[in-house]
Amino acid sequence: MKDHTIWIEKYRPSKLADIVGQDEIVERLSSYVKSGNLPHLLFTGNAGVGKTTAAVTLAREFFGESWRMNFRELNASDERGIDVVRNQIKQFARTTPLDDATFKILFLDEADALTTDAQAALRRTMESYAQTCRFILSCNYSSKIIDPIQSRCAIYRFKPLAPGAVKEEVRRIASHEGLSISDEAMDAIVYIAQGDMRKAINALQGAAIISSTIDNKMVYAITSTARPDEIEDLLKISLSGDFEGAESLLAYLLHERGIAPNELINQCYRAIVQRNMERGLKVELIDHLGETDFRLSEGSNTDIQMEALIARFVLSSQKSR
Repeated sequence: MKDHTIWIEKYRPSKLADIVGQDEIVERLSSYVKSGNLPHLLFTGNAGVGKTTAAVTLAREFFGESWRMNFRELNASDERGIDVVRNQIKQFARTTPLDDATFKILFLDEADALTTDAQAALRRTMESYAQTCRFILSCNYSSKIIDPIQSRCAIYRFKPLAPGAVKEEVRRIASHEGLSISDEAMDAIVYIAQGDMRKAINALQGAAIISSTIDNKMVYAITSTARPDEIEDLLKISLSGDFEGAESLLAYLLHERGIAPNELINQCYRAIVQRNMERGLKVELIDHLGETDFRLSEGSNTDIQMEALIARFVLSSQKSR
């Protein structure tokens, strides 16, 4: 029978040692398991870098077979008010650990979604039940966590995964699934992922549904991402002063390829940052990207703003000559 499991769950590491790309953090977390004790923890970093996996595998290694009885995961973005702290969190924290465990672990994912009042209530709960419950908080932006909570936690900053770590995991999954993946396709997955393993695995699974032999064109198509050479062409044509040519390529990428405007802006930014060009022009182009990104986030018309961005690129290039 064919397995239809989502791969990001199917291949989620079950042991700390299996987590790739975060060796220093894994080593420090493993030392907690060896000591048998654990402080409150705050995991922060971008999406898809292993924060949730680290929390779950840490609980597995602490509690063994009884980990499900002594571990609870809550997503703060689902219920972000003070009631979730007063009811669900407090109720779990106050009950006695099971199966001879000395404490339980409550994992609060996306904790930066909690309101300030809820965080203040959580701070008091962390103090009151520190003997029977350890808290692991996960967030993308640690600045949104109030200082009293941060001061009570050991803070772990998860870095974006290096290309080598992404390739290692993708190769392992491809081998297990019987897939043939070209070097160009591997580079495409790394380019798309930007250090996010979840994106990389989803791209691989999406391409594998179409064919067991995966090339780079398939990866870019399945993820609705422009190829780096297409982005380079868009910049080159714009900076040459050819507005009509740039407009035509932009329309192709947006409407025929179906690439999201924000994704195009992000890819243009990455290309401009790496481009060897006059510093003043580079600064001006990045400023244009930031302005367009803000306007789109405020609900402005997509086509108008993207064409205005190209127009600004053309004008900036003419001014710098």
